[in-house]
Amino acid sequence: MTDAPRLPDYVDGLDFPLSREDLVRRAQELGADTALLQALRALPAERFVNAEQLLAEIGRPG
Repeated sequence: MTDAPRLPDYVDGLDFPLSREDLVRRAQELGADTALLQALRALPAERFVNAEQLLAEIGRPG
């Protein structure tokens, strides 16, 4: 089981826009599991302008 349902917890409090690296760092600090960290690292290396864009990108099939 992954921490993916907790993704909004990891995003909460972050200032947008944010990069993939910012998101991975935040998830690590909050103790995300390996599966979620791998999923975040697989995101495109772009800046996300808001939480909705980020969550939509996470939901896209790889």
